[in-house]
Amino acid sequence: MVDITHKTNTLRIATAQAIVQVSRPETIAAIQNRAVPKGDVFEMAKAAGFLAVKKTPDLLPDCHPIPIEFTAVNYRVEDLTIIIELTVKTIYKTGVEVEAMHGASVVALTMYDMLKPIDKGVEIRNIKLLEKKGGKSDRRAVPENLKIAVIVCSDSISKGVGEDKSGKKIIEKLDAMQLNVQDYSIIPDEKIHIQDKIKTLCSADYQMILITGGTGLSPRDVTPEAVSELIDREIPGIAEAARNYGQERIPTAMLSRSVAGFAGETLIIAMPGSTGGVTEYMDALFPQILHVFSVLEGRQHS
Repeated sequence: MVDITHKTNTLRIATAQAIVQVSRPETIAAIQNRAVPKGDVFEMAKAAGFLAVKKTPDLLPDCHPIPIEFTAVNYRVEDLTIIIELTVKTIYKTGVEVEAMHGASVVALTMYDMLKPIDKGVEIRNIKLLEKKGGKSDRRAVPENLKIAVIVCSDSISKGVGEDKSGKKIIEKLDAMQLNVQDYSIIPDEKIHIQDKIKTLCSADYQMILITGGTGLSPRDVTPEAVSELIDREIPGIAEAARNYGQERIPTAMLSRSVAGFAGETLIIAMPGSTGGVTEYMDALFPQILHVFSVLEGRQHS
């Protein structure tokens, strides 16, 4: 199975279609009048579809078992054609399009099985996905020419003792999203150095500053305090989302002292200094955090 442990739960919706074609008007009449010998075709097929959706991971080896929170089956009759649409919803880490297609397929196959004694010309056609929402398919386009800076706050690394890994991890994650870092700096974890660097970047119209390090519990870790003094519009939900994400994976994530918000038009996010911590923050916040720039752009154009 594909590893989805780094993903976050979001609302996932998928609608699939299958078509059953009969050969005689009498077949349609028998279905609508509930006169098919094997029973009520619409209701039996719907029940089979519900079961199929829930049993999808039992039959397809690479499908993850997921909580199915809603399934609906709708029929539309057009002449000799029965159009089946099946919708599945969940709040989970992966999509439900395969479940929807499997369910629609079994609805159609159940109808075929029930109708074949009275109509030898029944056919199943056009099993396909109509729509999916949630996950990558709903992500907004990455803003063009976004000016991004990465600051590593570390007394030892700034002195040449040790190697930066967390800052490089941020850059690696951004590269995967086709976001380029224009400024990469390693500075001491001292308030005056941090604030001077942030002010310089803000004056150069940087739109996002990602800071790693200096968020620990030691009195020497001053990054949150340094950043907070410059932020004029805090966004508490950013740090909360990252901490909640980390808490599901490492209990000590509650100790993070991250802070995030705007200094003027520049978004600043202070992240942990460890490679694991910064990886979790990036996975928790990106790419959805980029929506903030679409909001800003809309506000500026209004």
